[in-house]
Amino acid sequence: MHATGRLTTAVVGAALLLGCVSGPAASHSADGKRVLVFSKTAGFRHDSIPDGVAAVRQLGGTGGFAVDATEDAGAFTSKNLKRYDAVVFLSTTGDVLDSAQQSAFEGYIRHGGAYVGIHAAADTEYDWEFYGGLAGAYFQSHPAIQQAKVDVEDRAHPATSELAQTWERTDEWYNYRSNPRERAHVLASLDESSYTGGTMNGDHPIAWCQNYQGGRAFYTGGGHTKESYTDPAFLAHLRGGIGWAIGDAQADCRPENGYRPLFDGTAESLSGWKQAGPGSFTLDDDGTLTSSGGLGMLWYAASAFSRNSLKLDWKAAGDDNSGVFVGFPPSDDPWSAVDNGYEVQIDATDVPEKTTGSVYGFRSADLKKRDRALNPPGEWNTYEIRVEGEHLRVWLNGVKINDFTNTDPARSLRDGHVGIQNHGSGDEVSFRDIRIKELPAKGK
Repeated sequence: MHATGRLTTAVVGAALLLGCVSGPAASHSADGKRVLVFSKTAGFRHDSIPDGVAAVRQLGGTGGFAVDATEDAGAFTSKNLKRYDAVVFLSTTGDVLDSAQQSAFEGYIRHGGAYVGIHAAADTEYDWEFYGGLAGAYFQSHPAIQQAKVDVEDRAHPATSELAQTWERTDEWYNYRSNPRERAHVLASLDESSYTGGTMNGDHPIAWCQNYQGGRAFYTGGGHTKESYTDPAFLAHLRGGIGWAIGDAQADCRPENGYRPLFDGTAESLSGWKQAGPGSFTLDDDGTLTSSGGLGMLWYAASAFSRNSLKLDWKAAGDDNSGVFVGFPPSDDPWSAVDNGYEVQIDATDVPEKTTGSVYGFRSADLKKRDRALNPPGEWNTYEIRVEGEHLRVWLNGVKINDFTNTDPARSLRDGHVGIQNHGSGDEVSFRDIRIKELPAKGK
């Protein structure tokens, strides 16, 4: 049920002034990371707010960041906000900040701060354009609380990497006044056929992230019910979103549109692929391909590509070796790709021109940018490998780390196949969601 009348609210725990801690002392962080939870309401008040505050505190205790909580808008000063790596708007409603407080928060974001919006954060500050862009979309309406299917679109982002491809849960499902897909990176969307009351014509984002005017922003439409904050899957979702916001994990949060799947996690989508050479890849129940043995390569034989953007998610178990090949002719010999194409390397500890992000043997990645963008073994990363003519560029988790132009007349990137390497015994690298977008020719 959604109401519009202003309610007088009681502050959870002790009174809070200027970002001070409510209730028990804040959790402490070894590396000094600190999060402010803000839950002031000037409209409908969710009775799940105390549960949400407690849940974020719990996540901070296990995740290594300190948590302060307040309903005092006076906490929004430039000096005080500098203390925080992220500000969580937890089911805020209505106009909760005055113009000076809004200005302080805008400055905080523009200087690299982070925003996390939960549920009714989208029902907040309708007349503040900056906030609307930061949140990504404003609330419009909602049907009754009910179960629905959530399609997880990005399974590399830490907010969704632990979720199944289809996530069934019960919540109050918001409809939004606009679709954020063109300006934000959609992590998950609602299957409107799985419940009643969806009004977004079958494209219904429900969680997204974006880099916004110098800062980071993550929003999830879940979190209406008290039960949400004891649901392990939803807590993992929040933990990952907050972790990305405070910079503990990296992800590609650029808008993503126009890609088609080459491998979508199903056995059927492997029909266009062939194994060249020894070893293999195992398809796991969660839609992940994991390398075994080698030296071989799984390559997409159904078609070659010219100007394209190839995206895929990958995870190394440890100091493992693999890579992504582009621009090679069809062959059942994996060495043909080595000799005629180019490999974007995955390897933690080799020399610069043969380590993660390098064009193997030809050009090192920008190591400082690579190191800042790279998630460690056991966590997912996203490559974008963009080929335009003989020009090859590499993005890691949304950060451009390599820029290479082929000048070897014996090789060409203008037309060729793509593949993923299974390097050898003991090398365990996993891949998900391999997708591609053909790019127009220059001038079109």
